[in-house]
Amino acid sequence: MSSIGTWMQIVAQGWLIYRLSHSAFLLALDQFLAGIPIFLFSLIGGVVADRTERRKILLVSQYIQMGSAATLTILVALGLTHVWPILCLSFVSGFAQAFGGPAYQALIPTLVDRDDMPNAIALNSIQFNLAVTVGPALAGITLARLGEKWCFGLNALSFLAPVISLSIISARYLPEKSGESMFKSLKQGIHFIWRQGAMVALIILAFTMTFLSMPMRTYIPVFVKDIFHRGPETYGNLLSLMGVGSIVGSLGVASLGNISKKGRFALSMLVLLGAGIAGFSLSKFLPVSYAMLLLVGASMMAVFATVTSLVQLSVTNEMRGRVMSVYNFAFRGGMPIGNLVSGWLVPAYTAPIVLGVNGFLLIAVALYFLLIQRRVAAL
Repeated sequence: MSSIGTWMQIVAQGWLIYRLSHSAFLLALDQFLAGIPIFLFSLIGGVVADRTERRKILLVSQYIQMGSAATLTILVALGLTHVWPILCLSFVSGFAQAFGGPAYQALIPTLVDRDDMPNAIALNSIQFNLAVTVGPALAGITLARLGEKWCFGLNALSFLAPVISLSIISARYLPEKSGESMFKSLKQGIHFIWRQGAMVALIILAFTMTFLSMPMRTYIPVFVKDIFHRGPETYGNLLSLMGVGSIVGSLGVASLGNISKKGRFALSMLVLLGAGIAGFSLSKFLPVSYAMLLLVGASMMAVFATVTSLVQLSVTNEMRGRVMSVYNFAFRGGMPIGNLVSGWLVPAYTAPIVLGVNGFLLIAVALYFLLIQRRVAAL
């Protein structure tokens, strides 16, 4: 669950870290620390989601993230602007998301019919991308006029909306009591996935696409400061245009509905995503970069929403939390690892070269699944 405030904080936090350190590695390390708890604990989070009322897990997750944002607001307001507390709070928020993510993904199918699942996932992504669109633009203005602490403070307040919404939701998931150990329950989920070859391919694809695509968003501040020589408003505009593209992609998937050959469609969008990232990395002109980010946003959301719906449609409700936690493990795990690897490579080879290679590798991965290993393409 993402809000405008969350994206205001992401923009402000990236800008603050780069302003304090001017270190591309620390930018990547922040993203790594925010994502590595999801990689480490989301499998356990999936088991918990199948054993506990999912709404309650989500509420606790929101409270922890609200507390982290409030703490960061206080630290910045007091002038305690060091990088290490920011990194620690990123880890705490990531830990909360490791349990909230599987519960959230498992909760959605209990609210809609099976035939409406692709539309629901696409429409759900629209609220995410509205936040991506509006949040960075507001962050750019707020950063320039009021400073980082206002971005962090507004994010802390933004968690009140999901807390209230979760409190009034009437749908409840009441799991059957189980005497099995958490390890045995997790093992059952992994066996369920392993018996379905296409599911294994989807999870590998989820890891690969986030590993290669998400570092681009991390290094936009580097392009803004070092290549375009602009300030936080340009940074916010770039992220907002990417969000506009994401909304277009989400609306496109929602309008298509429960289409056939979803796998082939997802892989075609992955080719466009790789081309957009490669084009952005090579661009030296802002208008071209704007166009590339629109393409990246649209294709990224189209492939993410389609792959997620394919996984959701392939799992039973009693296994949903565990299966979605494995998917979340791969999908979200690719982000910190991709950022960490790029954090080592960028100082040596520059951000444009590293991101350009990532874009071409995405195209190669998509063509592999389209032409050689066709389990995903056949779905």
